[in-house]
Amino acid sequence: MQIGPHTIEPALVLAPMAGVTDKPFRQLCRRLGAGLAPSEMLSADPGLWDTPKSRARMDHSGEAGPISVQIAGFDPAMMANAARHNVAHGADIIDINMGCPAKKVCKRDAGSALMRDEALVASILETVVNAVDVPVTLKTRTGWSADHRNAERIARIAEQAGIAAIAIHGRTRDQKYAGVAEYDTIRAVKQAVSIPVFANGDVDSPHKARQVLRDTGADGLLIGRAAQGRPWIFREIDHFLRTGEVLPAPSAAQIGAWLIEHLEGLYTLYGERRGVRVARKHIGWYADGHPEQAAFLKTAMRLESAREQLAAVSAFFGARDDAVAVAA
Repeated sequence: MQIGPHTIEPALVLAPMAGVTDKPFRQLCRRLGAGLAPSEMLSADPGLWDTPKSRARMDHSGEAGPISVQIAGFDPAMMANAARHNVAHGADIIDINMGCPAKKVCKRDAGSALMRDEALVASILETVVNAVDVPVTLKTRTGWSADHRNAERIARIAEQAGIAAIAIHGRTRDQKYAGVAEYDTIRAVKQAVSIPVFANGDVDSPHKARQVLRDTGADGLLIGRAAQGRPWIFREIDHFLRTGEVLPAPSAAQIGAWLIEHLEGLYTLYGERRGVRVARKHIGWYADGHPEQAAFLKTAMRLESAREQLAAVSAFFGARDDAVAVAA
């Protein structure tokens, strides 16, 4: 599928997740089958850009294109400025966040809170689209609440404003991540507009991916939580959709090799001290469901050096020094 001049192949996208989808994770997901991996959400407020967290989020050196950067805010002019800034720093696609349900985002009238004001949505989208020469995409939800579902109207506004593609998380803001995704609403959005539509929500296996595509008619999928600790899910889904065959589960050594690659990227991006701490949640996700998980994590979560962390992961998963080459 196309987003402006960019071919997204396969049409499987890593959903932006603050604190999760940093550059090392994006690079690994791309290598393991994702067609696109947008950045973590970046504030449109320029006063927040010169911080270690924002600088890390704006670091795209070495990433394969197209580079998609997600921005969040409530002021059209500020959003346009943020879009221009990120394009100047390497963004090939600008993604606008109108789906984040976090209280600290919504209380600033950003994220999914914007869905309450359709006139402001139109103003933001039109202003950003006119500010940059790259495609602009939109991530949103089915509505603000159960009695305020307006994803179809938002999608029509987006198409009229020149948005190149839209992703719908099949939940309202008040659901956050609870309940079951509303695929019927996503189907209605797909039928309402001619731009590409991505379905998001509860896609956690190749079979579920096929079901969601059939149920919604969507052009592609966004995958978020199911990729945490399982970045190879993209190649599993892609292979199944193309062939109808289920790939064999990766070995423990392969998983360990991918995790070591991931950890080394974190140490490079954040430095050893912070990288070790950021790595802990990822180690927990990769270890989920493995034998001796509890005992391993009890020790691994206390380690303070990269050397100790890598040694513990290598021992637990049985990863060898050459396992990265075996797993590639």
